[in-house]
Amino acid sequence: MDSFRLMPEGCISKILSLTSPKDAGRSSAVSQTFMSAAESDVVWESFLPSDYKDIVSRSDSPMDFPSKKQLCFSLFNSPILLDGGKLSFSLDKKTGKKCYMVSARELVISWGDTPHYWVWSYRPDSRFSEVADLRFVYWHDMRGRIDTRLLSKRTKYVVYLVFKVAGGSYGLENANAFVRFIDCESNDEAEERASVVSISVQPGENRHKRRVDGWLEIEMGNFFNDAGEDGDVEARLMETRRIFTKGGLIVQGMEFRPE
Repeated sequence: MDSFRLMPEGCISKILSLTSPKDAGRSSAVSQTFMSAAESDVVWESFLPSDYKDIVSRSDSPMDFPSKKQLCFSLFNSPILLDGGKLSFSLDKKTGKKCYMVSARELVISWGDTPHYWVWSYRPDSRFSEVADLRFVYWHDMRGRIDTRLLSKRTKYVVYLVFKVAGGSYGLENANAFVRFIDCESNDEAEERASVVSISVQPGENRHKRRVDGWLEIEMGNFFNDAGEDGDVEARLMETRRIFTKGGLIVQGMEFRPE
């Protein structure tokens, strides 16, 4: 007997909306009543950010889903491109919080517009139309930023460089990385606490991890987004002191993702 059959479905939907996407999905196995309630738009709209309609309206592709559950699952599994491909957006599967990747084209890359040093090319495994392909430099410096108002509030974020290393790469060893609130901390202050990361293809501490999409990522730093009122947050990766040739780095973008 369904022990929950006398409980109004709307009440169950309200309860499930206070849980998590994972818990809501599991609840379907409890009873027929829960299964029906777990499909409700009331439940799944609660897992979408409050400004999801504005975000979806900026998508480069039409976003037309018959239910909020289908929209949620699409954003969990398939990032969408926004603002002409400048950004990608998705939702974290565990928390439902916002994830953004800033495309390589939106990064500030030293010598990025000089074909002798960097080449812009298409890769079918990239979510963006172009990636930055490092041919030859003596030093490199790249920055990416995002407005904290776009991010989920009261959330700790980690910033990752998303990249690949081409065959025949050279000189890609240690670099300094840091994340700062632009209006609160100067570049010089942030550089003093920069962490040393490595984009070498050799495994080891503070090195890259392979992502499910086949790309590599390395942590550049983290920050806490409180009320989204701290202006722009910037992540920077730089290697400007050891002057020797470097090449073979392929950059897709920088991802701002909940911890």
